[in-house]
Amino acid sequence: RKLSYEEAVEGTFGLFHWLLLLACGWANASDAVEILCVSFLLPTARCDLLLSSADMGLLTASIFLMMVGGYMWGYLADQRGRRKVLVVSLTVNGVFGCLASFSPWFWLFLLLRFLSGVRVGGSIPVIFSYFSEFMPRLRRGAMISALATFWMAGNILAALAWMVIPRTWAHVSLGALDFQSWRLFVVLCSIPSLSSALIFKLLMPESPKFLMEGLSPIKKIFSGALKGRSSALLIVFYCISFYYGLWMWFPELFERVEGGGSPCANISLPSALHNQSCYPVKTAYMEGFIIAASNLPGNIFTILVMDSTGGKALLAGSLMVSSLSVFLIYVVQTKAQSLALSCVFSGVSVIAWNALDVVGTELYPTQLSSALGFFTGVGRVAAIMGNIIFGKLVDTNCAVPILLVSALLLTGGLVSLLLPQTKQTELT
Repeated sequence: RKLSYEEAVEGTFGLFHWLLLLACGWANASDAVEILCVSFLLPTARCDLLLSSADMGLLTASIFLMMVGGYMWGYLADQRGRRKVLVVSLTVNGVFGCLASFSPWFWLFLLLRFLSGVRVGGSIPVIFSYFSEFMPRLRRGAMISALATFWMAGNILAALAWMVIPRTWAHVSLGALDFQSWRLFVVLCSIPSLSSALIFKLLMPESPKFLMEGLSPIKKIFSGALKGRSSALLIVFYCISFYYGLWMWFPELFERVEGGGSPCANISLPSALHNQSCYPVKTAYMEGFIIAASNLPGNIFTILVMDSTGGKALLAGSLMVSSLSVFLIYVVQTKAQSLALSCVFSGVSVIAWNALDVVGTELYPTQLSSALGFFTGVGRVAAIMGNIIFGKLVDTNCAVPILLVSALLLTGGLVSLLLPQTKQTELT
């Protein structure tokens, strides 16, 4: 007899699912690399491109303009297929990311980063929808959590900037262009996206759910039974995504703690390209590497308890603890204290993201992957605002954005309690 979609998916679990995890995980890691690479190149690129703090805020916000692509790519995934959208979006990201490294002017570099950001919005929501549609119900929570841990792998890859950026040997003159080490780092950061696109093009099948249902009409996500959960999820996505303003500025804040004893110390912009502060010491990047690695305990924790506890409880609890850790970052006075609290924040906030990935995937019918793309887009609005606000206020009153991040995380944690429980829910 002909099997239903659920019967077919529940029937087996084996090597293919683990290979699928690696392929989707590498794509997820490529997004993390693309987003976080800007924060690591800022201390050096600001000298080469003569950037003010406001310029750096625009640059870190540019990648989050993936909001422009989030809903569009999600819609195309519903209509044209998940795999095809992933291949195109990953390729676009790799190409524009590589081109940005050769930009001699800030405005052109910003434009190319924006175009790359539009692409990132295409893969993040689609990856999780694509992956979940292959997973049996009883293993779905743990496997989606495992997929989310690859974001940590991308964090660690980006944090390996300390192996490239502080090195003056990577300096090459290409005519009028001074190709410094941070430009090489940007090129290297485009490799994960391009290789991931090749993997999906050559090896991965289309989603079975998409093939079985074809071009199902997209329902309105703010109508009927979905209205309440959509409103709550919108608020949660906004609150949790705003913290990217803080995350992207971590390397800069560490430099300020080193120079002034506080993350809000104002370190003046160097006037000469070859000023020593244009080439931050390796310890500044090592701290970023340590923070990225601190995701590991949170990732392991979510894999082990997601299916038994459920995403809702993990989401609410981790957001509240994250709020407290951000508040304490503001009051620290030493680099060791700042690093410790940053690691706590990193380790706990990744639990919130993993739980949100699971909850967001299970709240909506699988043919509405554009729903997750919409909420991802809303989150990127918050990320853009957070980065711009940090850029505007980091030199004058940095207490405002830090405390605002803390308040929004607390708000998100409370609102998430209104979401329905989705533990081991069947995909419809």
